[in-house]
Amino acid sequence: MAAANAPISMKEVLTLSSLGIGPQFMTFTHVTMESDKYICVRETAPQNSVVIIDMNMPMQPLRRPITADSALMNPNSKILALKAQLPGTTQDHLQIFNIEMKAKMKSHQMPEQVVFWKWITPKMLGLVTQTSVYHWSIEGDSEPVKMFERTANLVNNQIINYRCDPSEKWLVLIGIAPGSPERPQLVKGNMQLFSVDQQRSQALEAHAASFASFKVLGNENPSTLICFASKSTNAGQITSKLHVIELAAQQGKPGFTKKQADLFFPPDFADDFPVSMQISQKYGLIYVITKLGLLFVYDLETASAVYRNRISPDPIFLTSEASSIGGFYAINRRGQVLLATVNEATIVPFVSGQLNNLELAVNLAKRGNLPGAENLGSLGMSQVTLAPPHVKCATVVSKWIKSKLEVVVQRFQELFSQTKYKEAAELAAESPQGILRTPDTVAKFQSVPVQSGQTPPLLQYFGTLLTRGKLNAFESLELSRLVVNQNKKNLLENWLAEDKLECSEELGDLVKTVDNDLALKIYIKARATPKVVAAFAERREFDKILIYSKQVGYTPDYLFLLQTILRSDPQGAVNFALMMSQMEGGCPVDYNTITDLFLQRNLIREATAFLLDVLKPNLPEHGFLQTKVLEINLVTFPNVADAILANGMFSHYDRPRIAQLCEKAGLYVRALQHYTELPDIKRVIVNTHAIEPQALVEFFGTLSKEWALECMKDLLLVNLRANLQIIVQTAKEYCEQLGVEACIKLFEQFKSYEGLYFFLGSYLSSSEDPDIHFKYIEAAAKTGQIKEVERVTRESNFYDAEKTKNFLMEAKLPDARPLINVCDRFGFVPDLTHYLYTSNMLRYIEGYVQKVNPGNAPLVVGQLLDDECPEDFIKGLILSVRSLLPVEPLVEECEKRNRLRLLTQFLEHLVSEGSQDVHVHNALGKIIIDSNNNPEHFLTTNPYYDSRVVGKYCEKRDPTLAVVAYRRGQCDDELINVTNKNSLFKLQARYVVERMDADLWDKALSPDNEYRRQLIDQVVSTALPESKSPEQVSAAVKAFMTADLPHELIELLEKIVLQNSAFSGNFNLQNLLILTAIKADPSRVMDYINRLDNFDGPAVGEVAVEAQLYEEAFAIFKKFNLNVQAVNVLLDNIQSIERAVEFAFRVEEDAVWSQVAKAQLREGLVSDAIESFIRADDATQFLDVIQAAGDANVYHDLVRYLLMVRQKTKEPKVDSELIYAYAKIDRLGDIEEFILMPNVANLQDVGDRLYVEALYEAAKIIFAFISNWAKLACTLVKLRQFQGAVDAARKANSSKTWKEVCFACVDAEEFRLAQICGLNIIIQVDDLEEVSDYYQNRGCFNELISLMESGLGLERAHMGIFTELGVLYARYRPEKLMEHIKLFSTRLNIPKLIRVCDEQQHWTELTYLYIQYDEFDNAATTIMNHSPEAWDHMQFKDVAVKVANVELYYKAVHFYLQEHPDLINDLLNVLALRVDHTRVVDIMRKAGHLHLVKPYMVAVQSANVAAVNEALNGIYVEEEDYDRLRESIDMHDNFDQIGLAQKVEKHELLEMRRIAAYIYKKAGRWKQSIALSKKDSLYKDAMETCSQSGDRELAEELLAYFIEQKKKECFAACLFVCYDLIRPDVAIELAWMNNMIDFAFPYLLQFIREYTGKVDELVKDRIEALKETKAKEEEEKDVLKQQNMYAQLLPLALPAPPMPGMSGAGMGGGFVPPPPMGGMGMPPMPPFGMPPMGTY
Repeated sequence: MAAANAPISMKEVLTLSSLGIGPQFMTFTHVTMESDKYICVRETAPQNSVVIIDMNMPMQPLRRPITADSALMNPNSKILALKAQLPGTTQDHLQIFNIEMKAKMKSHQMPEQVVFWKWITPKMLGLVTQTSVYHWSIEGDSEPVKMFERTANLVNNQIINYRCDPSEKWLVLIGIAPGSPERPQLVKGNMQLFSVDQQRSQALEAHAASFASFKVLGNENPSTLICFASKSTNAGQITSKLHVIELAAQQGKPGFTKKQADLFFPPDFADDFPVSMQISQKYGLIYVITKLGLLFVYDLETASAVYRNRISPDPIFLTSEASSIGGFYAINRRGQVLLATVNEATIVPFVSGQLNNLELAVNLAKRGNLPGAENLGSLGMSQVTLAPPHVKCATVVSKWIKSKLEVVVQRFQELFSQTKYKEAAELAAESPQGILRTPDTVAKFQSVPVQSGQTPPLLQYFGTLLTRGKLNAFESLELSRLVVNQNKKNLLENWLAEDKLECSEELGDLVKTVDNDLALKIYIKARATPKVVAAFAERREFDKILIYSKQVGYTPDYLFLLQTILRSDPQGAVNFALMMSQMEGGCPVDYNTITDLFLQRNLIREATAFLLDVLKPNLPEHGFLQTKVLEINLVTFPNVADAILANGMFSHYDRPRIAQLCEKAGLYVRALQHYTELPDIKRVIVNTHAIEPQALVEFFGTLSKEWALECMKDLLLVNLRANLQIIVQTAKEYCEQLGVEACIKLFEQFKSYEGLYFFLGSYLSSSEDPDIHFKYIEAAAKTGQIKEVERVTRESNFYDAEKTKNFLMEAKLPDARPLINVCDRFGFVPDLTHYLYTSNMLRYIEGYVQKVNPGNAPLVVGQLLDDECPEDFIKGLILSVRSLLPVEPLVEECEKRNRLRLLTQFLEHLVSEGSQDVHVHNALGKIIIDSNNNPEHFLTTNPYYDSRVVGKYCEKRDPTLAVVAYRRGQCDDELINVTNKNSLFKLQARYVVERMDADLWDKALSPDNEYRRQLIDQVVSTALPESKSPEQVSAAVKAFMTADLPHELIELLEKIVLQNSAFSGNFNLQNLLILTAIKADPSRVMDYINRLDNFDGPAVGEVAVEAQLYEEAFAIFKKFNLNVQAVNVLLDNIQSIERAVEFAFRVEEDAVWSQVAKAQLREGLVSDAIESFIRADDATQFLDVIQAAGDANVYHDLVRYLLMVRQKTKEPKVDSELIYAYAKIDRLGDIEEFILMPNVANLQDVGDRLYVEALYEAAKIIFAFISNWAKLACTLVKLRQFQGAVDAARKANSSKTWKEVCFACVDAEEFRLAQICGLNIIIQVDDLEEVSDYYQNRGCFNELISLMESGLGLERAHMGIFTELGVLYARYRPEKLMEHIKLFSTRLNIPKLIRVCDEQQHWTELTYLYIQYDEFDNAATTIMNHSPEAWDHMQFKDVAVKVANVELYYKAVHFYLQEHPDLINDLLNVLALRVDHTRVVDIMRKAGHLHLVKPYMVAVQSANVAAVNEALNGIYVEEEDYDRLRESIDMHDNFDQIGLAQKVEKHELLEMRRIAAYIYKKAGRWKQSIALSKKDSLYKDAMETCSQSGDRELAEELLAYFIEQKKKECFAACLFVCYDLIRPDVAIELAWMNNMIDFAFPYLLQFIREYTGKVDELVKDRIEALKETKAKEEEEKDVLKQQNMYAQLLPLALPAPPMPGMSGAGMGGGFVPPPPMGGMGMPPMPPFGMPPMGTY
């Protein structure tokens, strides 16, 4: 059915992707739509946000950065509810925000997770948790209230909906869960219905549900209905039902009868299920929407099916009611937002025609005020229009409907005549199609006289209409007249708010007399755009004019509006102009025009404000306007222009022009900024009196270096004193751009040292140029800034010190401090002293030494001595400084000039003050030595002098004094040098021995010391014999050892130790003597060992071993009874096991035997070693013994050893090795006894080791004992005990074990046992393929198939078993393959089996698998490529309609054409909706078998395809079937008409030629058609063609032809047929001239009668118009006369619409007809547009 004729129309409102929403967010968890007002989308990428889409402005979404798990928009207002889970908990935090007020309304923390929530009313949220359901009101501070517990049928369900009825007395919760095991694809739906009053729940099966209200006939209170849809399976049968049930039926009142209907799902939608249900209260329809996009429409009252269609190719996951239009919105996974609405023009004809349900059609028309019933029958007419041709018995139907509607009219008239006005009003209000709601009915009620004390019938009528719904335009206008006349506008406001009145321009005009605001609302609703604009203009709401005009697409006269506003509100005019400038598409009025309007009224400020706003973009095309706004302000308000220029918002104006105006206005800075020529700048810049200095400085920054310097020169030339500060400031600011040198030259050019001083003063801190610093010092000095000179010379580090010193000396400043600073800092102290002394400035010398730098006093003293200054001044100067004076340089200066005695008094004074300064005492010592005043006493008693300095001073004067000084200060090097130089070796030897310093000894005994021998002699002969200190002797011996002088050391030690000295029995010296002999003279060692007793035996013995003196070492160890060390020497060094065994027998120590055993073990004497270990009772080396015994295979000895070890230690290794040793010597009984005894053996490792070494019997004992069934099974396999291995494997229950046993049984051909094992393996998916490969590699195909067949019955049988069995059947038992596939198609891995079937060329099975796997393209290809085996016609048809590749359709056509041409039409009929008919026809035409597909082409000809039409027409021509050909031409016009006509116009059959003429006539080729008809004497056809052509010339030519052919009867017939075309004069002339007047006479009579009737009608119309004019005038006079009388009959107040359940009694008053429009105080409005406006 075409979409235009469908009863439900679908359209795409928008796509979410067009708003930038990603496809991953188009899901049930991200998108919510609570009503037809808002869509809310939650995004999580690229950042968390919530998108709110207002359906009134869908392309302007509101996106807010919000992080939440769910977001819901309120159904009515901009209130957003958010839900987020608290981190680390299962609790949810709920918040409600008012977006417009930007405030949080409420929040609550739920103790459990909310799995689903929804706005059930605009004021109430429904919250669903895992166990309960809560209601949370947004009003007040209330918390969620628990309503009920979830029933058991909703456990583990996904909640998809929750609803309540309008009274909130009934609640329904809906969830879905996975389907039943027999059909898991079909989702199961569950519903919980809860009664608030009864506090009871009922569990039902349903996928979707909704509440509805329905008014049952005879019951004034509406009934509450619940509608729910379910789809379930039972015993393999799918049942889909729709139920409509009344809830809480009212006692004693008629109730709603329960209804039930089937939901018919197409085969392709077998697993589809309902996901949503919406109720249209407007039309009384139920919409059921499924997941895959099916829409079912049912009538609410009767549950009759109305319509079914697929509305979306993509799954639908969300719907919402569109209550205002009686439809719904749906959102699919592609992001399409679809709107489904009732097609009011077609639904009634559809129901009456397609469904043949006339009663339902009439009820729909009545219920929804729908058109379409007039096509079935009309009221008050004498004739009946028949229904469409496809409705059977149309005449009967029309009469039935006509009679039914006539009954309504008749009943109304009866009630009215019986004065039952209330009942008549109700009947008129409910009349079908509103046929009684006409002006005549209103007039009828108006004409009824009002009875005193009763409600006027007209008011009863209007009251009834208001309770039923909305009034039409005429009714709204008439009712409003009554209200306006009584000044009860509050009733109007209420009715408009409730949408009870239909707004119109006339109604707005009426209301405007009493309330402008209310009239504006009416105008807006009525879309009376000119009136709306005029109203906004009167209210001065100009911004709303633009907004409204944009919304409705209206273009007002903006220029006139702006002029109007200017007269009264200049600022409002500015705002309006700015709003115009911001309109889309640009400003409708030129900016310049708007500006001129402001300027014409001298509104400079307003014009400026407007231009400043619109010129913000600073575009080049606005240059003229920028210049204009600056010009007008420079002339009138220069300060405004200055502010505009200061903002820098314009850059495209006429700069030279603005510069001139700025200069004239005194804005010199702005003029400078705009001038571009240097003369102009120089002319303006000299006005420094009127220019702010800072602005002038900033301007210099915009000039080039050359121009800036030129301007600065001009300023200095004009007024040096006044402009110097500006020039200095400029030079400071832009010194980097201008160049410091250039600035300095500028000041120097004008000899302005003051300017130079100020300029360089700012630059000095950032400059390191010495010349800059010097020039600043020079400028400061010449300007008298002595303090600044002093500061700079003191702080600066960058001036040229020499140059500055010379300048200051030449300048001869009265203050010498700057010169002192320079000389002191840069080392010119002698020059300073000389300058001050020669300038007689002695006080500055004293001041410098005493206050500035006392440290430089020695330099001052030295220079004064050079200048031959008197000694008294120098001594006084020195004494004045005293302790602050550095002594060392002072002594140096005086000593250099041989004037050291000058300091005697100064030094003695310091010593007397307690000075300990080394330099003071050094100087005093030098003076005493020179004077030879008992120097030895000073050198030995003074503790403060520097021995090195004073000793050096004494070397040339007296070496012995130098030795005294060096000894006192331990100056080793100096003492050695002076004693060597002066041959004082005895003193040197005594000093070295006494010092006991290792470094000194090293230096003295160094081979490089040429005096070493003399020193050694003195040490041996004198120093050491004299010494009584052991420390001194020890230090000397160590020194000799360190110096590697062994022979000298032996000589020394023999003299000390062997010659009965005080140190003869010294332990250390005896050790040292033996050790030295070991190193230097081994031949003496044995003698020393025998002679000495007090030495360290163990240590010396070890040293002897290291020195390879093994016999000496053995003697030492033996002497000190160190038997272990002694035997080690025999074993390790002498390597004599025999001597070691002999020594062990002699000493009989365990430790010795242990060492012997270890040595024997190392030498491979394992049995001897074990015997020795047993003698030593040593169990520590059991690891080495075990290893060695294993290598030597001496397990009998090892058993003895391990039994000994077990008595000493409990080691797992020992017990494990003992078991292993028993196994090696085949003592299995001992093993069994041992493992039963307490032990710590690692039996698992032992068992594994025995298994590896093929000791299977012993391993069997171990594994059986420790219950390692897996290893036991493997061991039994090795022993070929297969039954036992299977039993063990069963206990192990390990996949690996089962495989090993299974494979072993297969190899041994124990297939029964192998199958037992295999059944336990193949239940593991990962091991199945390995087992299969193992069997197949050994050719055991039948056994493998038997194993897999047995596996099918296992409880844990999986897809792999079924698939592998299928693979085996395909390879080895193909006859069983198809049966297997059909039985277990749902449990197979179809892709894998497809590959195998393809390899094995099982085409029938392969086709079946492709179909099961929904790979219809491959299935079709396989069938066609292997048709002898795979083709089946019915199967191929089913497959062909499901393929995705369109080319396969045409390949199938070729296939059938070649192999099954007799069935090709059947195939094409199946593919008719999918193939291109043109291409099919081309294929058949090229194959030459077009006739073969004639039935197909007839079936699809309704599509009106040119190729099909032409092919069929050609066949009909060939078959000479002119009836079919004419029918084809009439019904299908898409073909080459002219070509067909040319083809058949020469056909031998008359009917064919007649068809050619017919085609020419249809194509508008009248002449050719008439010519063909005349040629074949088909005069009737010729006349009809001529009549249809409307061509007068053709008609008259045909008349002439009939006259020529003497066809009088045809002449008369042509006059009748072509009556409208033939001119009367031509017809009569031809008849008269050819003597055929008799044949033309009927035509003449008809012509005269027609024209006489036309004249009579004109006369009648004129007379009636005059009568109507006169009657209208009389009527107006009567209305004016009766106006007062009706006014007296009016009630005091018009009652409000009655509430439901209340009667309309009590209304009184009368009705006053409306006054004429001209009498309301408002001039008459033109019918369209705004009031006429004057010119401007």
